[in-house]
This record gives sequence, structure tokens and C-alpha cells, in this order.
Amino acid sequence: MEKFCNVPKQCINRKKGWWSRLKQGLRKSSDKLNDGLKHLFIKKKLDYATIEELEELLILSDIGVETAAKFAGNLAKEKLDKDVTIEEVKQFLSAQIEEELRPYAVPLEISQTHRPHVVLVIGVNGSGKTTTIGKLGKLWQDQGLKVQFVAGDTFRAAAVEQLQVWANRLSIPISTTHAGGDAAALAFDALESAKQNNCDVLIIDTAGRLHNKAGLMDELKKIVRVLKKVDADAPHDVLLVLDATTGQNAHLQTKTFKEMIGVTGLVLTKLDGTAKGGVVVSLTQKHDLPIHAIGVGETAEDLRPFTAKDFANTLVGLEAEEG
Repeated sequence: MEKFCNVPKQCINRKKGWWSRLKQGLRKSSDKLNDGLKHLFIKKKLDYATIEELEELLILSDIGVETAAKFAGNLAKEKLDKDVTIEEVKQFLSAQIEEELRPYAVPLEISQTHRPHVVLVIGVNGSGKTTTIGKLGKLWQDQGLKVQFVAGDTFRAAAVEQLQVWANRLSIPISTTHAGGDAAALAFDALESAKQNNCDVLIIDTAGRLHNKAGLMDELKKIVRVLKKVDADAPHDVLLVLDATTGQNAHLQTKTFKEMIGVTGLVLTKLDGTAKGGVVVSLTQKHDLPIHAIGVGETAEDLRPFTAKDFANTLVGLEAEEG
């Protein structure tokens, strides 16, 4: 996370602020899990009945059936018929969640071998794609990278206006076309322009599309095809933005987009409005995709690189560690 900061003191302050926002954002999820744990771990000795109920609680927290069974089974191996406190269980679950998530907490690195590095941002309506693009643009701009936006959601004037606001605020150039214009042609022209202007990153917004609408998915494939005419390796990253409040429906979206387009990584938004934060765990386990960032609010500072330890601690109601 420090790579987005230049001054150590600012880094510390931002990290503290981020932990506070993460804790507040995941409050619904952590409260749901903690209320269940308080109900379960009244007795001191851990028995099979409590293990089974813990497994059910984890499933209801959207952690996933297989992962819930694994966590409950591991706890049984260590603590069955032994005295156990709720704090010990929370520490145990946090360690298990962190271990599962650590391989998937991968920052999105902008390659210097591609110029520009093309990031295609996809997802269903209302997932937060446009806002995520604005936030990513600021993060990369803060690293000293030259960024360009493409307002590829040509169906919704509001989406273009929203991205234009971000572009104006950050002084980032933006490529647009008329309402209902050809998004693929716009992406093609924007990539050529970005190459001529020596941009480091080209971030392409796309129309929110339902994953079960074949025509809209075909249009997305067309954008990928025309980008490859300019750069055979483009897009270099395909980010799927998922609304965490959809819970298990996020799995269907991920499966469909991954099969049809080729998703390279995930961004989870709206964690501040859901009690389904555990879906982050099940998504990584089921789809084997990295989570590059998570969002817990509307400001640019509310989207941060995903870190396994902070997320695991916060999800179970423990404090994130400083340092």
C-alpha cells in the first residue's frame, strides 16, 4: 500500500484512515459473523455440535461451502473437546482467512513493456465501474504515470458525464464519442492516440451489461478484437468490477465474464453496504482470480489495494495491525 505514498508520515496517516474506513465498511459483515460467534461459543468446551453450527454460520456469511467446511474441520482438529474462547476462535478464523487470501492479494502492476498499458474495465450495471476507473486513475497518477480515460459506455450519457467529472478533477485526458456511438471504434482511436501521446495507462470504461445478454457480450468481444489490431497483447488487464452486495450472484457474473472475455483480476466495490463480505473469500477460492482492490466508499481514498491480513482481521472483528 505504501507505493501510493511518497512521504512516510502521510503513509502512516493514510493507512490509519484506511483501516478506519475498512472497519466501518465491513461492520455489517463483521457484526453478522460476530453475533453468530457470540451465540455459539457460550460453552467453554468445543464439541461437534458447535463445530457444525460454526460451519453453517460461515456458509451464511458467504465464505463458501467448501471453505467453511475446511475452516470448521481445522478448528475441530486443534480444539475439539478443549476449552476455547470466542477471541481464540476469531484469531483462528482470521489466520485461516488470511492464509486463503494471501496468494490472491496481488497489486495491479502497470507494465513498462507496454505503452500504454491497456486496462479494460467490465461488469454489470451498477457495479461501480466508472467510479472505480476514476479512483484507479488517481492512484496511478499519484505514482507519476500518464493516464488517459476512454468513456466507452456510449449508451448512458450519465456514465460519460461521471467519467468526465473525474477527468476534469484530475486533469486526465478523456476520449468520448456521441451517444450510442461505436464503443469499439472509440477504443481503437483512443489506443492509437494514447500511443502517440506516450501515455503509460489507458483505462477503458464499458457499458454495464448483464452477463446473460449475448448481444452485449458480443459487443465487448468486439472491443477486445479491435484493440488487438493496434496492440496484439491488448488489453493487458481485464478488470471485472463486482458489487459485493450481490453476494453469491457475484460468482455467476465472474464465471460468465471469465469464460467469454478472459478476466485477469477483480475489484470488489460497495463492501460498506453489505453483510456479505465473506464472498471475497469464496470468489478467490472458486475462480482462482486475484483481487487487486476493494472499495468501501465513494472517495478516491476509499479504493485501496487489497491486503489479506487487514481484510481477514476486519472481517472477524479484530483490529488491523499497524506497521
